[in-house]
Amino acid sequence: MLEKFFQLKANKTSYRTEILAGITTFMTMAYILAVNPDILSATGMDKGAVFTATALASIVATLIMAFVAKLPFALAPGMGLNAFFAFTVVLGMGYSWQFALTAVFIEGIIFLLLTAFNIREIIVNSIPLNMKHSVSAGIGLFIAFIGLHNAGIVAANDATLVSLGDITSAPALVALTGLILTGVLLALKVKGALLIGIVASTLIGIPLGVTHLPEGIKLVSMPPSIDSVFFQFEFSKIFTVDMAVVLFTFLFVDMFDTVGTLVGVSSKAGMLDAKGNVPRAKQALFADAVGTTVGAMLGTSTVTTYVESASGVSEGGRTGLTSLTVAGMFLLALFFAPLFIMIPGAATAPALIMVGLFMLSPIQKIDLNDFTEAIPAFLTIIIMPLTYSIAEGIVFGMLSYVLLKMLTGKFRDLSITMYIIALLFIAKIIFA
Repeated sequence: MLEKFFQLKANKTSYRTEILAGITTFMTMAYILAVNPDILSATGMDKGAVFTATALASIVATLIMAFVAKLPFALAPGMGLNAFFAFTVVLGMGYSWQFALTAVFIEGIIFLLLTAFNIREIIVNSIPLNMKHSVSAGIGLFIAFIGLHNAGIVAANDATLVSLGDITSAPALVALTGLILTGVLLALKVKGALLIGIVASTLIGIPLGVTHLPEGIKLVSMPPSIDSVFFQFEFSKIFTVDMAVVLFTFLFVDMFDTVGTLVGVSSKAGMLDAKGNVPRAKQALFADAVGTTVGAMLGTSTVTTYVESASGVSEGGRTGLTSLTVAGMFLLALFFAPLFIMIPGAATAPALIMVGLFMLSPIQKIDLNDFTEAIPAFLTIIIMPLTYSIAEGIVFGMLSYVLLKMLTGKFRDLSITMYIIALLFIAKIIFA
């Protein structure tokens, strides 16, 4: 039944490949189950409740991606957005976490409306093909940078901004060992190389003190209650200027993080159609919108499509069965929380670095001889890792694309949607 529903043969894949891809994607994004509760608990939210809300929101959104969009992408509360929620809105601006949840809830409702009227899909499809390829490459560098940073291989430096970290530290050694192992497995064309690398790195991390085993032998338990964060909204301040600023920021970052991920990973997987459009983009964006709305009701920050989905795609995932597997893993995680949370960032780093390499391949399709195409593509690629933001990379790329085309008289290369997006980006830069 699943074979027919997901059309595995038509997509040149199999049960084994899809399930393995789903497990790999989950393993590279499982850190969110530990990181999101830790970040949001800084606002006073109950950590256990946020853990459960994070898993449940991820399950709901990813199931919609599986059964409605039928695409191999996973969703969960987004990194960066959760930090904005906690450290800017609550701790910085002084609002309650209930206020922040209200902003996320309204954002989800707006996204549902934009998706219903095809506005978000129009934006996705209006991005030029060369830009879509550059988004894939930019995300690749971004993912690799995340992996290198998580392992301590690269570190912040006041003098040079970024420098080589302490590669003799335990996390760096775990990541470098895992990277070599994963590289050898990939070279030998071993199926599941990324997943094997994650598991091996986790085991290597035990004697080095990087992987922390759960206390005692109780690995299975009922998930914590969400009563303290469920449906905790504060509607009394929704018509304030601060709410408008907070809401705009949530909308902007989530919109273009999701768009960038869908376009970039689809480009890498060879899933774009002849016109360069993402298949079933509307349904994919619907999953994101519902996830954000339901997530706010459950008690967590904005849900978005994860760039780590690229790891599963790299393992051959091509259908909704991959995302269905991810949802199943999140469900298991609810009851095996200590086991999944113990996977350290250093253990997933090798997979993220390799995925960064895989996602560079569409760069070969970019026309580097036409500078009105090459310059925006280059800016998109380089800005993403340097600003630690997919959205900012898209802003620089799209604005430079429109300006260069206009100033060189190539108006036919621009759609009305591109002009509108450029104006919105300019407004964002001026008023943000």
